[in-house]
Amino acid sequence: MSKVQQVLTLLQNAANPDKAVEMAAYMKKRFDFLGIPTPLRRKLCKPLFKEMKPQAPDWDFVEACWESPYREMQYVATDYLNALVEQLTPQDLSRIELLITRKSWWDTVDALDKVIGGIFLSFPEIRPQLIHWSQHDNIWLRRVAIDCQLSLKQQTDKALLSEVIQNNFGQSEFFINKAIGWALREYGKTHPDWVKNFVQQHREKMAPLSVREALKRLK
Repeated sequence: MSKVQQVLTLLQNAANPDKAVEMAAYMKKRFDFLGIPTPLRRKLCKPLFKEMKPQAPDWDFVEACWESPYREMQYVATDYLNALVEQLTPQDLSRIELLITRKSWWDTVDALDKVIGGIFLSFPEIRPQLIHWSQHDNIWLRRVAIDCQLSLKQQTDKALLSEVIQNNFGQSEFFINKAIGWALREYGKTHPDWVKNFVQQHREKMAPLSVREALKRLK
């Protein structure tokens, strides 16, 4: 039995039809669900991931998960990539870009933020790629470029953060303006003065949503 079939069998055996309806409704019925909450999904997959982790990234496994009709399988793929992010390199970016732009919605895209952030931490030379994404026609690549440093705290590249945000001023897209506010709010926990100054400097160009989110926890 393949690894992906092992995972799917585990999840199908734990399926909760009532929960599946709730989860599909929360995602505006864009995807089909088995009804597996995140803590249970991660518990079920943990032994398999532990077995797979010492190996090189199994992109066939990731692709098979992504092709599954069940949304939890895409979550399994993002969990797997986050679990071995230290093994990923710039050569994996093209594969991750394909994931970001297929079956796209905020749930999987935001999980892949962390993957890209981890690669950037180890390989800052991917900076030009992130700038390119911040100007891309695809809104989800733009969102990843903006939010991939969410968890980097003191290691945040402020110049990059500033540039990718400014590349997205004047947008009417909710998910972009929300991403800008979220990125600034998170970095505000580490460097509040920088965020306050950034908003003060650029407020007239920023969407009200971005400003509101950025300053939500700053006095």
